[in-house]
Amino acid sequence: MATLKGSPYMNGVATLKGSPYMSGVVTLKGSPYTELSGDSERVALHLSAELLLDVHLIDGTYELFRHFYAVPRARDERGREVGAVRGVLTSVLAMINGGATHIGVATDHVIESFRNRLWAGYKTGDGVDPDLLSQFPLLEEALTALGVAVWPMIEYEADDALAAAGAAAARDARVGRVFICTPDKDLAQSVRGTYLALVGDASDGYPGLPGWGPKSTAAVLAKFGHLEQIPAEAEAWGVNASNAAALARTLQRERDRALLFRDLATLRTDIPLFASIDELRWHGPTDAFAPLAARLDAASAASAPDNVAGANSAPGLLPSS
Repeated sequence: MATLKGSPYMNGVATLKGSPYMSGVVTLKGSPYTELSGDSERVALHLSAELLLDVHLIDGTYELFRHFYAVPRARDERGREVGAVRGVLTSVLAMINGGATHIGVATDHVIESFRNRLWAGYKTGDGVDPDLLSQFPLLEEALTALGVAVWPMIEYEADDALAAAGAAAARDARVGRVFICTPDKDLAQSVRGTYLALVGDASDGYPGLPGWGPKSTAAVLAKFGHLEQIPAEAEAWGVNASNAAALARTLQRERDRALLFRDLATLRTDIPLFASIDELRWHGPTDAFAPLAARLDAASAASAPDNVAGANSAPGLLPSS
């Protein structure tokens, strides 16, 4: 099973902007509010909704990038850059302290994926700061030590894992809401893969079709919805699209490429990540977390001279004694 990147239709999951914990998107499964006929039913429904589980799914790749450029640099005793990892852990701990009980984090263990085999120009890790790339394995190790479910993606992307986890969680009757914490437009925007197939996605490295801009594409898709339903002749479109005849010729000439781009924009939701939502419940850190956190806390203090003023003011991962 697959769902289109950017589609809000993932087994009843709808997307809303604004995360209460991390900058990004809150994805909600359904709504506990429907039309009710009496106060007693409202109370019963409210109490029922409170008993349902919230699941928080985090884009670890984005969080690592975000913290890498937002927090002071810090190197541990081995000389490894660890500042971004420390920042992500702080955010996840804040989420847990805020009441999150079921958490999963997806990362791009390697930037490349199966999509690179489909399109040579698809995004790669080229040009990414080595100090950033080197923190992915450490982040995965640290989150595992913290006791959080982690999905390091190699064949697929973190986006695929978030979509797959969201779809799986939404199927569980015990789950009331699924929050997907990511700013990625693939999961955040209410556009279908057909849209990205036509206009392209520069951040992912594919260009779309020549001449197909956002306005004309939106107008055509508002009427026809999918590539297969767009008539070959522009005269049959009946929409306000600039230079429609040229767009129609381009689509006929490059339809196979558009279908390829749509495949690139399609999130895979059939990845087996967990057998039960119970696997996402946080039971506390493992024994490995305290020494690792202590090392990260020490790195922040030791590297202060190389950082901006106030580098030592960041809160520690371990509670102060």
